[in-house]
Amino acid sequence: MPRTVSDGGEDDHGADVASRTSSHRRMEHGHGYKVGVPPKKNFFTEFSDAVKETFFADDPLRQYKDQPKSKKIWLGLQHIFPVLDWSRHYSLGKFKGDFIAGLTIASLCIPQDIGYSKLANLPAEVGLFTSFVPPLIYAVMGSSRDVAIGPVAVVSLLLGTLLQNEIDPKTHPLEYRRLAFTATFFAGVTQAALGFFRLGFIIEFLSHAAIVGFMAGAAITIALQQLKGFLGIANFTKKSDIVSVMKSVWGNVHHGWNWQTILIGASFLAFLLVAKYIGKRNKKLFWVSAIAPLTSVIISTFFVYITHADKHGVAIVKNIRKGINPPSSSLIYFTGPYLATGFRIGVVAGMIGLTEAIAIGRTFAALKDYQIDGNKEMVALGTMNIVGSLTSCYIATGSFSRSAVNYMAGCKTAVSNVVMSTVVMLTLLLITPLFKYTPNAILSSIIISAVLGLIDYESAYLIWKVDKLDFLACMGAFFGVIFSSVEYGLLIAVSISLAKILLQVTRPRTVLLGNLPRTTIYRNVEQYPDATKVPEVLIVRVDSAIYFTNSNYVKERILRWLRDEEEQQQDQKLPKTEFLIVDLSPVIDIDTSGIHALEELLKVLEKRKIQLVLANPGPAVIQKLRSAKFTDMIGEDKIFLTVGDAVKKFAPKVADNV
Repeated sequence: MPRTVSDGGEDDHGADVASRTSSHRRMEHGHGYKVGVPPKKNFFTEFSDAVKETFFADDPLRQYKDQPKSKKIWLGLQHIFPVLDWSRHYSLGKFKGDFIAGLTIASLCIPQDIGYSKLANLPAEVGLFTSFVPPLIYAVMGSSRDVAIGPVAVVSLLLGTLLQNEIDPKTHPLEYRRLAFTATFFAGVTQAALGFFRLGFIIEFLSHAAIVGFMAGAAITIALQQLKGFLGIANFTKKSDIVSVMKSVWGNVHHGWNWQTILIGASFLAFLLVAKYIGKRNKKLFWVSAIAPLTSVIISTFFVYITHADKHGVAIVKNIRKGINPPSSSLIYFTGPYLATGFRIGVVAGMIGLTEAIAIGRTFAALKDYQIDGNKEMVALGTMNIVGSLTSCYIATGSFSRSAVNYMAGCKTAVSNVVMSTVVMLTLLLITPLFKYTPNAILSSIIISAVLGLIDYESAYLIWKVDKLDFLACMGAFFGVIFSSVEYGLLIAVSISLAKILLQVTRPRTVLLGNLPRTTIYRNVEQYPDATKVPEVLIVRVDSAIYFTNSNYVKERILRWLRDEEEQQQDQKLPKTEFLIVDLSPVIDIDTSGIHALEELLKVLEKRKIQLVLANPGPAVIQKLRSAKFTDMIGEDKIFLTVGDAVKKFAPKVADNV
């Protein structure tokens, strides 16, 4: 049988241990090595190594080694502002690609920004402001070449839902905007702090499965919210759950729907979906789907203007404030009762925005074969949102739809964001009055067509096939969003993800090992049916670190394996078990509770006249076992480098037949 198959890899791991230690001495009987014990480190060294591995795994200071002071300062500036690095190699050819990509994503972002700002219950111009200032900051500080910055549907919905629970945007519009800017400020502070203190691993607690379910649920919720504008309903529910929305929709069916609005919305939604289909089928025609939203806005606005459809119940955008971002630092709540509220909303929305942006950045970086620095991205995103909050913007992050268009349009660097920002600035200065007659129905259609791409049913099906617990997290997040609210869906997603981690930590897998015929390899008997058990020897492998959370379970599970084996031996009149070999190859660490559990296991086995044998403990494990004197309790002659060595010692007849 091939020896490359690994289900725990005691041979490979043992070789690794042997190569990393200095105490490799031949055993007295001459057929193998003793388990090596690494040199003991002092507390300071051990602590500093742990901190370095946790927070500085990428060794960010390596480029500063042996460099003169001036070079270190320049490298430090490049680290904070990556533009200083890539701009040195910028060329006219790259600018052509960035210019075309920037114009393309600008045509997509302008109508989306107006729609997303309404989703957040903010004035239309605030959405445009958010695609002007933040992209400029990101272009200077961001490390991704492809991420397009601006408002996004999910964060807009989340922000709008959380904010209106505190302040009514219709009766108190100024206070509502102030709370939005406050939340944006603290979202930026949270993002920048996570990056600065290198705590980016926190966002990994929201699993891929939970994100898939959360995004799909949010997409459906957003689409349902757009029925207000799509159907022309004036009195619409403020709740976001599907039951309340459908009650509001059908409650207005006889007197609240406007057929002219429905005609406009349905016609252009069909146009947008066809354009998107064409762009997907033929990658060279990606620009068709990119310019379709702006084309729809222009045509529908012209149609409403010449037909005076606004006089017949078709709701329009009305006036959009002309001019670039006014300062808003004085509007942020730095004191008062809304300070804590803004902080809480900002942290939640900021984490979601961060998760989306990092995922998008990594996706396109992998496609173009370059790497992004996650912590640097967090600092860049946080800084742009802090600056944005001071310039009348709400939370901006990476947009998947715009980033995909940016990528397909041939962007080369973050200059495409600068081009987009410039176009948005010109729009704010010159042509915002032209959007006065834009029907709300077309904005609803644009948002619906955009969010449908967030429903990734293929990933959901793959999750179902691969991992049922992951699928549970996916569906929990999905149903939590559509039947309750975005925040409860998010809470369910995080809770199920953490519950899965706790389940895996507290209930690690333990398996029985058997010998593969004609080899000295021992593998899981369930995975390898040909593997045979060794007479009078029970071999168990623990597939996890042994900590206080699982130590008692590991002990009880091993004893249950032993009990089952003894019952089988009695039924089949086989010799009783004399040796229990515990393969510790996958056990990367053990704490005092784990050692205590092994001591209790040893006492139980001694009463049954069964000898405990350990195979291949790792460096951290063997060091702690020695410090706790457990190696003296069990005996040095009961600790082996491999399961094969242990079997050869205690079941020589079996070993000789291999």
